Amino acid sequence: MLRIFPLLLIPVVMYVLIALGYGLAGHDVMEHFLAQSLHTFSMFSGDKWDISLGDLIILIALLMLFFEVIKATRTTRRELLNHGLSALTFVIALILFITTKGFSTSVFFFVTAMTAVDTIAGYTIGIVAAEHDLGMGRAGTD
Repeated sequence: MLRIFPLLLIPVVMYVLIALGYGLAGHDVMEHFLAQSLHTFSMFSGDKWDISLGDLIILIALLMLFFEVIKATRTTRRELLNHGLSALTFVIALILFITTKGFSTSVFFFVTAMTAVDTIAGYTIGIVAAEHDLGMGRAGTD
């Protein structure tokens, strides 16, 4: 069941909940909120590194993308359903980014871009893996 679930839906839902919590505030309000520092790390160089909520959402999305690419190497029916749900997640994220107030931020753009990469990579990797499983690899490429 977990293999069917598109993991990049997690950062999309996180952002939606934050945006709804702010009453679908405008772009400037969301940008300011996402840029607020959650924690400051002291580096060996003496510099301070601030991590913001937006940074955390992007980090979570990157980790989810990594696991989605790993899941894409399987060629069962579950993974085909996962690819379809990943495409649906991308379409929903894209519509939110284009049409909904408070979603046209860099953070949500990168999350949306990651859902697009997940969709394209999932289908591409799935096709290559299926060709390999069926022994249909092109001559000289194996």
